[in-house]
Amino acid sequence: MLVKSSATIHLKLPRASTSVLVKNLYLSCDPYFRRRMNKPQGRYVIPSLLVRNMFPVNLDILNSIIWLLFSMLQPIAGVGVAKVVDAGHSYFKKGDLVWGFTGWEEYTISAPRTLFKIQHTDVPLSYYTGTLGMPGMTAYYGFYEICAPKKGEYVFVSAASGAVSQLVGQFAKLTGCYVVGTAGTNEKVELLKNKCGFDEAFNYKEEQDLDAALKRYFPPGIDIYFENVGGKMLEAVLLNMRSNGRISACGMISQYNLYREEGVRNLSCIIAKQLLVKGFIVSNHFNLYPKYMEMVIPLIKEGKICYIEDIVEGLESEPAALVGLFSGKNVGKQVVVVAHE
Repeated sequence: MLVKSSATIHLKLPRASTSVLVKNLYLSCDPYFRRRMNKPQGRYVIPSLLVRNMFPVNLDILNSIIWLLFSMLQPIAGVGVAKVVDAGHSYFKKGDLVWGFTGWEEYTISAPRTLFKIQHTDVPLSYYTGTLGMPGMTAYYGFYEICAPKKGEYVFVSAASGAVSQLVGQFAKLTGCYVVGTAGTNEKVELLKNKCGFDEAFNYKEEQDLDAALKRYFPPGIDIYFENVGGKMLEAVLLNMRSNGRISACGMISQYNLYREEGVRNLSCIIAKQLLVKGFIVSNHFNLYPKYMEMVIPLIKEGKICYIEDIVEGLESEPAALVGLFSGKNVGKQVVVVAHE
């Protein structure tokens, strides 16, 4: 005879812990996850010093093997919204709502420095995976701090319906710029024009000649390009930039699934047109987060900023949601609901 039983488990941190135990509510799904699955590079490589004196073998191979084994033992880490279950740090208490770095799991033990306490709960909590979280800060820093926009300038945004770029276009319009975006479907093109307020948008998949398309939409040329794509799009943009233009390099999604990245032509335009091209990692600039929140919260509450989300239910939906980003399946910011509090 089969007897069913149930029990309640009370999750709690060890007594001496200074960490924070959270229950994940919403998880962000972002293209950069794919980049982190490639061969370890830059900041994601386990330092060779850790293994230099341990194994007399090729360090590149060894680092790759160690990274692979380490990754297999860990859930994918990303940004999420969560509720505090237990805290060993005085700044947090049980029941606090937070956003920050969590894992693709139901519960995460996080370091206090990786979490932000949510102060504004009169907006959708899912926004803290997007417009009020890392994508919002990315748009803010990449556009305002790098590009220094001026009223009347011509702004081009690639992958414009994504988590970051839909905000960049709206920030540009609020600054008084002329804004054009690209997307991969006609549905997204219409959303950009009718909901996000872009002056124009076009489906890049329907354009045989990207250079000609940009000349059609930007007869005077482009002052600011917010880069998310790379490859052929970047080549065409370089030909159409105006003198002293600025390019904020946020991402290059066209390259993430390639075994070997494509080369980019027309780089001499950077010199001839005296262009500023700058990449950035937003986590290095979160000292500006209070300044960003001071700007964006009133805009949201006054209805001057809209944010398009693509929400799916269940932790098990996360892998398919990630794959869908690279075929353009999502419409807006991809969010996964883990629990409804």
